[in-house]
Parts: sequence; structure tokens; C-alpha cells
Amino acid sequence: MTTFRPPSVPLITVDPYFSVWSAADHLYDDHTRHWTNKTQGMVGMIIIDGKIRRFMGKVGVREASTVEEPDVLNQTNLTVEPVTTRYTFEGEGIALEVHFTTPLLLDDLELLSRPVTYVTFHVRAIDGQGHQVKIYFDVTGEWCVHTPDQQVTWESHVINEQLHAMSIGTVEQPILKRAGDDTRIDWGYMYLVVQRSHQSQSVIHAVSKREEYARSGLFKTGDDSIQPKSISGDMAIMATEMDLGLIHEEPASRYLMLAYDDIHAIEYFHKPLNAYWKKNGMTFEEMLVKAADQYEEVVQRCDRFNRELLTESQATGGNQYRDILALTYRQAIAAHKLVADEAGEVLFFSKENFSNGCIATVDVSYPSIPLFLRYNIELVKGMMRPIYKYAESTDWTFDFAPHDVGTYPQANGQVYGENKLEYQMPIEECGNMLLMAATVGKYEKNAEFAREHWGLLTTWASYLLQHGLDPDNQLCTDDFAGHLAHNANLSIKAILGIAAYAYMCDELGLPDGAIYREAAAKMAKEWSSMATAGDHYKLTFDSSDESWSMKYNLVWDRLLDLNLFPKEVAAKELAYYQLKQNRYGLPLDSRETYTKSDWLVWCASMSETQLQFEQMISPLWDFMNETSSRVPVTDWYDTITGKQLNFQNRSVVGGFFIPLLRKTSVSKS
Repeated sequence: MTTFRPPSVPLITVDPYFSVWSAADHLYDDHTRHWTNKTQGMVGMIIIDGKIRRFMGKVGVREASTVEEPDVLNQTNLTVEPVTTRYTFEGEGIALEVHFTTPLLLDDLELLSRPVTYVTFHVRAIDGQGHQVKIYFDVTGEWCVHTPDQQVTWESHVINEQLHAMSIGTVEQPILKRAGDDTRIDWGYMYLVVQRSHQSQSVIHAVSKREEYARSGLFKTGDDSIQPKSISGDMAIMATEMDLGLIHEEPASRYLMLAYDDIHAIEYFHKPLNAYWKKNGMTFEEMLVKAADQYEEVVQRCDRFNRELLTESQATGGNQYRDILALTYRQAIAAHKLVADEAGEVLFFSKENFSNGCIATVDVSYPSIPLFLRYNIELVKGMMRPIYKYAESTDWTFDFAPHDVGTYPQANGQVYGENKLEYQMPIEECGNMLLMAATVGKYEKNAEFAREHWGLLTTWASYLLQHGLDPDNQLCTDDFAGHLAHNANLSIKAILGIAAYAYMCDELGLPDGAIYREAAAKMAKEWSSMATAGDHYKLTFDSSDESWSMKYNLVWDRLLDLNLFPKEVAAKELAYYQLKQNRYGLPLDSRETYTKSDWLVWCASMSETQLQFEQMISPLWDFMNETSSRVPVTDWYDTITGKQLNFQNRSVVGGFFIPLLRKTSVSKS
């Protein structure tokens, strides 16, 4: 096993709103935080034979708090697995394990969309003695507000005589009203749910009571009756204490559930849509009961999936690649919201986190699809459906594909670039949609989904045929680098997009396949002579031979068996990339020292040997392990300093899974 220090550790990973992380080396070093870096506090304490020890978060809620923090129970291990994060603590004769499990199993969409994370505590004695143990856990009202001045109310519920559920939410409840990037949800209700038992007690009270508990170990019952309250003062928290009794070497276990009822999830062309799990009419309380009833079964399924993906990723790319996928699996999925439309069809909305907040962005979907092609192709269709719907409407007037359908969570139509032509990505998005449509057909072994929107795909293929070989001055997905004319990598996307259309023509038994295939083959030959710079290929057709760029789009030539470009094109590029690597990886191109990590992995996946792949991946692992930017994995950072430039917690890390799509494993060498 490697010793891997994630830049930020996934704890609660459900969707772009319900997403809390630990950006510290130890779980007790800092407050837990929403992926936007705002505090969304959780505190864990354990009482061992009357001694109070802290294992999670900070008792004092303000940055300059004068509260005396209890001594910590020493953290001895952290393991991040695809759907489970495991912490181990030791002290006072006991070992405590705390597991955070969000069951994002892509083959079970109802389970995937349930807004529930299980937190499990395992305690055992390690000194041969018996110890009296209690566990204290709380979450703050910060989880359901956008700003601290917002007022919240709360209540306790008993569900089916089985569960004690506490909930907290804003007074205002502005459902789906707030759209934007650096935002937290301020509608719906945050829940802390425990099984009813004589060994546990739960209460909603002020955070000052937490501070009293940290001093005395005495749990005050009786919910706070003074409501509403804002978060900026003596804010409300939901707390529970579990008495595990006398603990010996045999482990004792308890669990609780953290859940969020968002009421409505997405506004879809001015109509509210619910989370996918609600599509058959299940209520929130019924969902909680089901989640509790299935706890053991779900955890076993999660453990099995963890083992399978860890084994496969290690065999595919080595220990460091395994660590990278284990860390980013939940991030890739939880940067989306899964809903069903009025016809019950899957819609899978990404949020462009710390970028511009766009929803269902095509050039964010495109890099993310390898994960979903590997595990559930329906989710790739769910990314494409909103774009098709919008592009087929009278609101979209261009003859190329849209960039997005709004700003999360409002999917009411494109907002990017104020819809001005010069700020669009015409070749980028046409190529993306055509390649995504072709990959759905390829990996599903059925191209019928493409037939449903054949008119649009034909229009976009025609656009690429006319404009794609030598792109005009325009943006591509790497828009932070600015406009670029004669972009060689964008030209590859256009050529492969045309060939993807030809592939779909053939699969559907439609004419014109041969015409588009021949056009793409001719363009690929022209590309090679236009872009060549001896031992590599240029950034733009009109730039000097010293220019270069990652030709990441080339990966689909192999994965779709299009075979338009000679194999030596990729081989030559990869050999050249090895000369250009910095401490933390290969830059995006010759203009700057920053990189895009999703594209780095795509390039690495074209390696002919395991050794070459691992040599490209290793600096990415080093970046994650060493960066001072303690945020959920960023895909845009500097390869010399290892510092984040922007972007964090984005879905594009699903692109890291692209080597798992290779049919045959690369040879060992």
C-alpha cells in the first residue's frame, strides 16, 4: 500500500449541495467544509472511562474561538476507497474506526440518488482491559444555509417507531431560487437520523451546549424551544450520544445517517423536477426507513465494489493510479444531480464547480464520460438529453451545439458567453456531442439513441465538415487559455467527430457513412502534414516548430476503432511529452506551465507500455499528495508550484477512468 495524503478527503458526497470534506491531515485539525471551502461543521467526541477525547472537527465554531478544545484521540490511519472513507484513531486503551460511506453504486440509480451518507463507528479495546465508551456526534445548521445571517427552524421526528430523525432548515425556503457557482443550498432540510434505542439520545440545541459537553461530558436533553435563529449567533446543532457500554476486544458498532431533503432538485425549462429516487412517489421518511433497513446489505455491496475497483485500477495502472481513482470516484459522481423528467427518463446534470456554475455543460460532460461509459451508459444519455432538448427548441438559433443549459440548478437555457457568437465553442461542442453519441452506441452495442436526435447530429457533422479541419479563431474547452485559431488538437476533435458520425451512419444502416468516413480520412492526412514539427506536432498549424500541445482528443481514434491517424502520431507525441514533464506533470501546451489533469490522463492512456503510463501518472499522484491547495481535487494547476489555479470538485475527474475502457491491457515493459 502507498501512503497517500489526499488534498481533501471526501466525507459526505451526494450532489453539488450535499458535499462535505476534510481539508486537513487529521480529521480533528480543522472544521469540516463544504467543497466551496465554507465551514459546514461536524464534531465527533468519544468518552472513554470518563475521559473526553475529540476525533473530528473543532468544538469552537468561530475561527478565532477561545473555547478550550478537548485533547484528541490520535489519528493513526486514513484510507480513502471509492465509496468509503475510513479513519482509525487510538488512545486510552481503545481503537476507534469511523467510516463514511456514500453508496454511489452506478448500477443502481435509485440507491445512487438517495441523499444519504452512512457514518459508522467501530470501537474495540486494544489493551486487554474493558472500557466504558460513549460516542458524541453533531452537525450544525450551517449545512442548510447560504449565508450565516439566514434564519433556521428545526424539529424532531419519530419515524415508524424505528428512527429518531432531527431536521433543520431555513425559514424562508427559497426553493430553486438561488443559482450560481460559489453557493450553498438554502432550502430543504438537513437531517441527522439514528436508530431509536435506550443506548442513544438525541437533541437539537445551541452550539454552546456542545461546548458544555466538551467540558463536562454531560449530555443535556430537551430540544431548544427558542426558534428561529440565525447561524451567526449561538446556532442550532443536531446532536446525538451513543452509549456503547463496556467495550472489550470484540468490536462494538453503531451507525447514523446524514441525509438531505431538497424538496425539488432541478428547475428544467421552468418546471421543478425531483431527485431520481422520488420518481415512483416514495416519501422522504419512507426513503430513510428503507436506507436504515438496507444498511448492512448496502455496506456489504459498497465493500465489494471498493475491492473490485481497487483491484482493477491497480492491475491497470499500478498503485498510484489506484489511489487516484479511489479518491476521485465519488467526486466525479457527486458533482452531478440525478433526476427523472416527466416521462421518467434519466437526466444527469453536472455543475461546473468553481468555474462558472453552468449546468449540463457539454465540454464538462465530454471529459467525464469514461467513468460512466464503464459503469452505466444511461448516465451519459442523461447528460446529453438536456442539450438535445434545448438545441431542438426555437431558443437555440445556431447551427452548432450549445455549451450548456443554464446555471445550476436552473436548467432553463444557455447562459455561457451571453450567447454571443464570438464567445461560443462551435467546433468543440459539435465534436463533443458527436463523440459522446458514438461512444454510447459503441459501449452499449446499440446506436438507437443516436437515431432519436439524428437531425441535430447531422447538422453538427455538416458543421464540422465545413469548418473543422482548420478552425477559425475561437474558444475550445480550455477556454481559460483564451481564443486560438488553427488549433491542431481541436482539429483532431472535428475529424474524429466526423468519423464518429460515419460510424453511427453505418451502425444505423443509413446512407452517407462512406462519404463522411472518406472525408475524415482525407482530413486526417492533411492534418498530419499541416501539424508536423519533426519529432512532434504543433500547437497550431501556423505556430513555430517549438510549439506543442496535449493531443488528448486523439484517444477516441483508438477507443472507437476509427483508425484515422497512424499509430506513430500518438507514439511520437507521447515520446515528446516525456521530455516536457515538470515535477507535477505535463503542461497543457507550450504557452504556460499549468495543466489539465483530465487531459493528462487521457494522453497517458495512449501509452503502449505500463511503464510509460506510470511515468506520466506519477507526477499527478505527487501533485495530489503534496499540493498546498487543500481542496477537493482540482483539474487545473501549475506543474511547477503544484498550486491550484481554479476549478475544484468538478466532474471531469471521471476522465481519469479512461484506461479502464481499453479492451486489452497495455504490455508490461
